[in-house]
Amino acid sequence: MSTQARDDEGPAVSTVDVTDDAAQMASVLDTFFAAVSFPTGGRPDYSALPELFSNGARLIKNSGDLPEISTVDEFVAARQQQVDSGELTSFEEVEVAHTTDVFGNVGQRFSTYEKRGTIAGDTFGARGVISTQFIRTPAGWRISAMAWDDERPGLSIPGRPR
Repeated sequence: MSTQARDDEGPAVSTVDVTDDAAQMASVLDTFFAAVSFPTGGRPDYSALPELFSNGARLIKNSGDLPEISTVDEFVAARQQQVDSGELTSFEEVEVAHTTDVFGNVGQRFSTYEKRGTIAGDTFGARGVISTQFIRTPAGWRISAMAWDDERPGLSIPGRPR
């Protein structure tokens, strides 16, 4: 994958290979999904999450009436409490499709995901979309913001049958 910079006249003035950047962003998200996923009888690896995020990063669940905005520590604490109490006994989240854009030291990955699990003894499953913003740091690509919404009546992922 590459991106071309153009001046106002239209011709390409340079080409930058972003294949490696996109692969690194994919690796960060794969690590995120692996850390939050765990089978029945297992435990999530929430301790792996902080190193994936930049300072001040936010996670935003926006599938209800009001957005739930949290820091990485708040996100982990809320989910760890559900696991520790026995309320959340399994969870799996996977990316099923994506587009990635990179410009210099910023990037965005727009992902379709599927998730499933067991909470309070009830199984659940959903699909949705996550918009993940990345910044390049001396330590590599880090997530600066992650916002997601789930499919629900009246809101379907584009291209999917309703």
